[in-house]
Amino acid sequence: MKAIGFYEFGGPEVLQVVELPDPIPGPGEVRVRVGAAAVSPTDTLRRAGIRALDGKPAPELAEQGFPLVPGMELAGVIDLIGPNTETDLQVGEHVVGAIFPSGTRGAYSELVVLPVESVVRTPEGVDDIAASTLAMNGLTAMVSLETLQLDRGQTIGVTGAAGTYGGYVVQLAKAAGLQVIADAAEKDRDLVRSLGADVVVERGDDVADRFLEIAPDGLDGLADGAVLNEKVARAVKSGGNLVTVRHFESAPVNGVTFHAVRVRHNVRDTDKLDRLRRLVEEGKLSLRVARTFPACEAAEAHRLLELGGTRGRVVLNFGD
Repeated sequence: MKAIGFYEFGGPEVLQVVELPDPIPGPGEVRVRVGAAAVSPTDTLRRAGIRALDGKPAPELAEQGFPLVPGMELAGVIDLIGPNTETDLQVGEHVVGAIFPSGTRGAYSELVVLPVESVVRTPEGVDDIAASTLAMNGLTAMVSLETLQLDRGQTIGVTGAAGTYGGYVVQLAKAAGLQVIADAAEKDRDLVRSLGADVVVERGDDVADRFLEIAPDGLDGLADGAVLNEKVARAVKSGGNLVTVRHFESAPVNGVTFHAVRVRHNVRDTDKLDRLRRLVEEGKLSLRVARTFPACEAAEAHRLLELGGTRGRVVLNFGD
């Protein structure tokens, strides 16, 4: 099979088409013929040999052996089910999958073997391109809200709300009955309002001031998609929680507890993946594709993502 991988760390130019043996599913696994794979910031860090945790070199990646194949989420068709695998999925069904890449096992491949728990049916009426964008940001947003432990009617702040993660948090929060105050640049305000934010404030390093103008007693919780970390903690009530991405960790600040969301522990959570599927079918969660590239143009996809400012996901098309 063909995959997109690299033999050395570096810029987007190291990505290339590689030939690999067709993977064979074992017990408890399924094989998916990939139609599309979404591109994430974590993919670009992996390609550069950098840890998402601290931005430092990650020599442990090289220990997995080259070529390394990136990719954390995909959509396609089941073409083989491993022996002794209990599932109601059938060969030929369209599915969404989540995978934490290791060695040559990543989503940028024509064929990917996954644990059956990491695969659910594609939302009805959604094609592979759009479906490939659901799993990882959707899981991260869902885990973030569970971590904040907010009740209906409470107020959540969302930074980076125009991004895919932040947009999912806004939509899931509204579905859970929360009041949402979100940030956005002027050009993205209509987008963030369309996702369901009750109030949209101007983004920036001082966004905590604007959150407090709307919620002077403080937010009940905050999802920090903009990676502002300590700069925004003062907008949260003492005793409240703030969920962070990129694995930022800190001791409590002014009584606010930081929680680093590590979604890799949830890629086998079938119930969460299936809830995300249902929310898409119910129109409560939208799938936003910014641009697609043929899989062989993965380097261009990485360059676009690293420029920043994309609104929606960049997707590699493995289909015809």
